[in-house]
Amino acid sequence: QVQLVESGGGSVQAGGSLRLSCAVFGSFYSTYRMGWFRQAPGKESEGVAGLNIGENIRYEDSVKGRFTISHDNAKNTLYLQMNRLKPEDTDICYCGAAYGWTKSGLILTQSEYNYWGQGTQVNVSS
Repeated sequence: QVQLVESGGGSVQAGGSLRLSCAVFGSFYSTYRMGWFRQAPGKESEGVAGLNIGENIRYEDSVKGRFTISHDNAKNTLYLQMNRLKPEDTDICYCGAAYGWTKSGLILTQSEYNYWGQGTQVNVSS
């Protein structure tokens, strides 16, 4: 039982940066997984970055070296630092969570998460 609230989206020019936050409300468990997924208009949702808390971190290839996912245990908050943003990064970004860990190869699989936030819009202009 958990609620996720994303924030930090906005509009930036290409090359700019944004930091997304996903605050977790409700019961806290020390062993769980969280991830960021994004969906552009008319496109399928895709995994961006995810982690098993305290363990594995995975990134989608197109964001490697530009995005950094992290988790603050004390604040129960997931972050996604997004640097060198590109127009193709324009999307709505969702935070997902689930109890327990999953295999590292499944961290970016949407079906591995059963709690979702409402999303935060990211707009990157040329």
